[in-house]
Amino acid sequence: MNRNRLVVLGAAVLFVGCLAYAVLSLTGALQLLAPTYTNADFGIGPYVSPHDTDGDGIDDQTDILASARAYVETRPAYGSAYYEGGWPDDGRGVCTDVVAYALLGAGFDLPKLVDDDVRLDPVLYEIDVPDANIDYRRVENLQIYFSRNATSLTLDPRDLAAWQGGDIVVFDGHIGIVSDRRNEQGIALVIHHERIFQLAYEEDVLASRTIIGHYRMG
Repeated sequence: MNRNRLVVLGAAVLFVGCLAYAVLSLTGALQLLAPTYTNADFGIGPYVSPHDTDGDGIDDQTDILASARAYVETRPAYGSAYYEGGWPDDGRGVCTDVVAYALLGAGFDLPKLVDDDVRLDPVLYEIDVPDANIDYRRVENLQIYFSRNATSLTLDPRDLAAWQGGDIVVFDGHIGIVSDRRNEQGIALVIHHERIFQLAYEEDVLASRTIIGHYRMG
């Protein structure tokens, strides 16, 4: 009897897993097929940063956006571990890695920046032993870092012109880079990574999440 119950339970778990996979795949497919719009479609001018941190002739805002896209185009698998040196080296990643690689492409070394800030005020971060290999990969630490070191902007996703490609958005427990593509209401899409079966890394999620931070590096 117990064995039969285990078989039934296993089948039920497998069914639920397959169903979840199908739902997530369908959601991703719909995201890929949905039409997107640009700033120009809503009469919004693009934001151009006055800074070029890495000196490549491209402003920081544009660099951040392009680097975020370049990173997700590698289609990292969702997953993480502790990495010596900080940067994932196994083709896996999580939401914080999208932001870290986006900023790296503009000349910002996020692991070092966060580590320096943690050491300035470990009590604020509630970190007893700073670790540059992992501290920058935690959403709660990035929320504190950006609130102290970047320009804070509106949390209202319907303030359309205030959301520009290359901005950083922090949700409750999640983080991503704002896209320069928009939905039919003009609300910006988000470049992010949050689940195993993620077909589209650029999704219409800004207005459906609890936003706790919106930042711009320059």
